Amino acid sequence: MKNPSTDRILQILKSRGAQTSGTLGDALGMTKAGAQQNLAKLAARDLVASEDRISGRGRPQRYWALTDKGHSRFPDRHSDLTLDLLKSTEAVFGEDGLDRLIRHREETTLRAYSEEMAGLKSLKKKIEALVAIRSREGYMAEWEEVPDGSFLLMENHCPVCAAAAFCQGLCRSELEIFRAVLGPGVQVERTDHILAGARRCAYAIRPAP
Repeated sequence: MKNPSTDRILQILKSRGAQTSGTLGDALGMTKAGAQQNLAKLAARDLVASEDRISGRGRPQRYWALTDKGHSRFPDRHSDLTLDLLKSTEAVFGEDGLDRLIRHREETTLRAYSEEMAGLKSLKKKIEALVAIRSREGYMAEWEEVPDGSFLLMENHCPVCAAAAFCQGLCRSELEIFRAVLGPGVQVERTDHILAGARRCAYAIRPAP
């Protein structure tokens, strides 16, 4: 039997992003304990996962978010539409037309990213901003600093995976965008690739020698 409360939790996490059990309880009109019980059921089915975040002083707060399996409960018609458009572009304008479309998308995306990241000086701040942008776009991005002073940017979901599988120029284009917005003195290399069978896409980022 379906549980309306757990279904509603999935919908809230999909539309609003990570939430605490308290905020979920408020949204559902139930106690925090009631929300925690429903979250435990979803976690047992690998639909949600938690992480503890430090915000100001006091104890860390536990936030809950959808897992990849949880996200898969919401079919992504945008990916299907993108794939259809790419196939139609190639059919009507040929491979050259498809390449021109990818270049135009790259230029537009690079301009938008650059405007949002304007004024940021440190590599860490640039990576933080880039991760925020990519997360908004549905890539479930995160980053971490490696002990050797380099950084790792990880994208746990690819909302255009089907389109990228058809046209891998999209993946090449995104790598070039990362290199451009992070600056000429920075090396960016893809270390994991979903299309190559990895769980996620990941990028090693370090200052150029």
